[in-house]
Parts: sequence; C-alpha cells; structure tokens
Amino acid sequence: AYCEIQKYRTLLLSQTPIVDVRAPMEFARGAIPGAVNMPIMKDSERNQVGICFRKHGRDAAITLGHQIVHGSHREERIEQWTNYLYRHPNAVLCCARGGLRSTISQRWLADTGLHCPTVSGGFKAIRQFLSNFLSDYCSHNSFIVLSGMTGTGKTAAIKQLSRAIDLEGAANHKGSSFGRPLDQQPSQISFENRIAVDLLLITEKANFPVVVEDESRMIGACQLPPYLKDSMHRSSVAVIEMPFEERLERLWSEYIVERYNQTIARYPSDSKSHFANHLIDSLMRIRKRLGGVKTKRILRLLNLALQKQEQDGFALHRTWLAEVTRGYYDPMYAYQLDKKQDRIEFRGSASEVAQWLRLRTENPARI
Repeated sequence: AYCEIQKYRTLLLSQTPIVDVRAPMEFARGAIPGAVNMPIMKDSERNQVGICFRKHGRDAAITLGHQIVHGSHREERIEQWTNYLYRHPNAVLCCARGGLRSTISQRWLADTGLHCPTVSGGFKAIRQFLSNFLSDYCSHNSFIVLSGMTGTGKTAAIKQLSRAIDLEGAANHKGSSFGRPLDQQPSQISFENRIAVDLLLITEKANFPVVVEDESRMIGACQLPPYLKDSMHRSSVAVIEMPFEERLERLWSEYIVERYNQTIARYPSDSKSHFANHLIDSLMRIRKRLGGVKTKRILRLLNLALQKQEQDGFALHRTWLAEVTRGYYDPMYAYQLDKKQDRIEFRGSASEVAQWLRLRTENPARI
C-alpha cells in the first residue's frame, strides 16, 4: 500500500495524482480534489455486484464482478488507466476503503508490466484525515474575515492573496441568488475536502493568518461546516468600503455582461431564454425578503431591460440591479456588519484593504 494514515498529509501536499476507481455515483457523492474517476465498475455493474454480495456473500460477488468486467470491458478499463499512468507515472490507485477494487486494479495493471501503488484505507481514510484536519484547525485557530457590501470585489481580492481560501470557488457559487453557476455545485463532501486541502497547502508554508470571505452559512447548496463557521465568528474582520455606483458597475459587469457571455458559450442556440429565465428565477428566490410590491416593480424593470438589452448594450439592467442592491443586499449586509462591529480591525478602500491583508498574512510583525 502507498501510505498509512500518518502519510496522507504527504500524499496531499505533494499533490500526487489519484486514480479513483470507485463507481461514478460514489465519486459524485464525494471526491478528493484533483482526483480523476476511472471506475473499475460502472454504477449498474456495481449495483449488481452489491446485490449479489448481500444475498450470497463476498466470494460470489467477486466471481460475478469478474464475469461482468471481462474481455473488452476489462481491456478498455486497463487501457484507460495505462494511458493516464504514462502521462502521470507517480499516480496512485484509490477505491473506497483501499481494499478489493484497488487491489484488483493494481493486479490487472501489473499483468501489463505497470506497477501502481494503492492508498491504504482508500477514499474514506483520506476523507477522515481531511475532516479531522479541518476541524482541528478551526478549533485552535481563527481567520481574518474579509467583509463588505455586495459588489466590493471581495472574491477578486481573495484570489489575489497567497494566504486565502476561496470559499465561493470551492462551492462553485458566487454566494448570492444571482450568482448560481451554469454547471453543478460540488457535493457537500467534495466542498469540505476542497477547503481542507487548500488550507493544508497554505498552512504548511507558514503559521500566519489565513483570509476567508465573509459568507453566510449556505453558499448555494453547500453548507459551511459548523466548526468553520464558529471559527469565523471568533475572527477579526477587514471591511472593503466602496461607493454605491462603483459597486453597481461591478455587479452589472459580473451578473449581467459576464453571465450573458457565459450563457452564449454554454447555450449558443437558446442563450436569450436561458439568460432571462436565470435572472427572473433569481429574483423570485428573494421575493419573500423583498416583499410582493417591490418584487413586482423590479420584475417590470427586469423584463423591460431584457427587451431593450440588444439595443442599449444591457445598460437598462443597471436600473433593476440598483433596486435589488438597495432594497435587499445592502440592508442585509449592513445588518450583518453591525453585528461584527467589535471584531472589525480595519476599514478602507479595496486597495487599502488588500495592502493591509498582505502585510497581516505575509509578515504580521510589520503591522
């Protein structure tokens, strides 16, 4: 086996390529960041073997597995693994518990002359290591929380820092109703694993503070682990301050122009309806907070902007977006910031906050 429990840290820090041979359904429920899914059995095949195991035991299930995955099916899977291993000769094999599936995969590869180590304990052991690491870190450490009104460019600032965790990136969601992704969010387990691996890589370099963006409990469908949220509640806060018009322009560029261009790329034949449906659905998700009268007024402005967008270059979208920002996002952020007053260490423009954060995280002795 490739590693024991004490060596999972080394495996992840070295960013060793991992070939995950679990079924696609298992991989979708949770994976290690960067791992590639090259299953020894498809979902339907694994289901058949699982039924056999429950009814007739382990030996019968193994026999059935070999009967299902044989001949050309077996050769296709071996070829997929070997092609990857030729490109990544230091890769390791991983299954659910480091048992039968990774052992059989290893044996089949050995028959072709390739030796590939397996991960002792498999995905479940790595997952447990990451979960324990993240929990322990949060129990003994705090962060620096980057806050500010919506549209102040917090995520952009996070991405420019060497010691920061991009929570929205890990969740594949921009943290607001209008920031839902065109593709899927990761599973909760994959989300937590991503945060843990990013934190592991950062904290291995130095014991300076780590920055995270001020987020609510949920980022779309992904939930911040309670111990991470608790640590953030104990953490100092830096606040970006920015004029409303500048924030509005950033939101317009991100939620309207960029989103429309992304929609064209993904749905070239039906981009207009997808774009319109996304904006209307996003507004409807916050209608309870906005109230019925305000929602109807903003919806009229939104529909008018959709009708005029080709003529005015999306300019009219600023009108309803300003209404949403003033009527929903700003009051919500103001309320949340008010509860953090005693933890705010620094306020300033985006560039001032960025400079302060770099000093605070890269050389705290200079503060």
